[in-house]
Amino acid sequence: MCNELLAVKNLKQYFPVGKDRFVRAVDGVDFSVREGEVMGLVGESGSGKSTIAYTIMGMYTQTDGEIVLNGTEITSKTKGRSREFRRDVQIVFQDPGSSLNPCQDVRQILSLPLRVHHVVPKDAIDDKIREILQMVELPPDFMYKTPNSIGGGERQLVSIARALCSNPKFIILDEPTSSLDVSIQAKILNMLMKLKEERKLTYMFITHDMGVMRNVSTKIAIMYLGKICEIAPTRTFYEAPRHPYTQMLLSAIPVISPEEEALKPKRIRSEGEIPSPVNVPKGCSFHTRCALKKEICMEADPKMREVEEGHFVRCHLCGV
Repeated sequence: MCNELLAVKNLKQYFPVGKDRFVRAVDGVDFSVREGEVMGLVGESGSGKSTIAYTIMGMYTQTDGEIVLNGTEITSKTKGRSREFRRDVQIVFQDPGSSLNPCQDVRQILSLPLRVHHVVPKDAIDDKIREILQMVELPPDFMYKTPNSIGGGERQLVSIARALCSNPKFIILDEPTSSLDVSIQAKILNMLMKLKEERKLTYMFITHDMGVMRNVSTKIAIMYLGKICEIAPTRTFYEAPRHPYTQMLLSAIPVISPEEEALKPKRIRSEGEIPSPVNVPKGCSFHTRCALKKEICMEADPKMREVEEGHFVRCHLCGV
């Protein structure tokens, strides 16, 4: 059995928006990622997916909860993480245009992590950069180009190359293909899965694209309004979704064949709009949009429970 690489326990991230008022961006989240997994973190915009990533990376100081890496708690009340953490855990952002320094060429961008983490001797840095560029299917002469002189897909490949420089164990992919053309998306996804196998990587893949997750993930967690609704192995997730919100998302996936349509859950009617994270509804946060809600859903916040091995649901309507 694979070892647990990352564990997030009761993670909360609140942002003040006035006197005694907070945006509850992440509100008591628990999950774990084992070595070699691709965990998909899925949800609508504003559900808290990226906030979890930035909190894990230390870009935000969490309000409460624990983050454990390789059995060691790395939670800190100050921003930042240890050098060991920054070597083992990397992140690829959605927009490479804003995450790459336009005033540096690719050689300068990639040489920094190689030097900081002492990956190779100084006189071997250029050779290592050529090797890493080859891993992401870019030619060696790309090291002399600047981010502004290359396309969006190539910039994202440079971002992935930068993440690989420290020989990480775990990479957070924050919607790495959402701003790219479909053909480039496919190329990058295939390359990421190839790198995972070759370098024995573990991924947390943040996205709103349920179709992508079906093809690349080993398990999926669904977020809604700062909380996780459902976690399940990918096959179970698509074949037997239990939470009404999950069923609603899956029923909305466009398909092109009757066979695919037959696999989709019955369409769940959605009511209303997503509530404000400043004024989260009492009870289940999804009850304002759920056509199946009962009285208990409007009164009590459901607890996450295991309905079958590895399949967890936070819903009053899903009995054990």
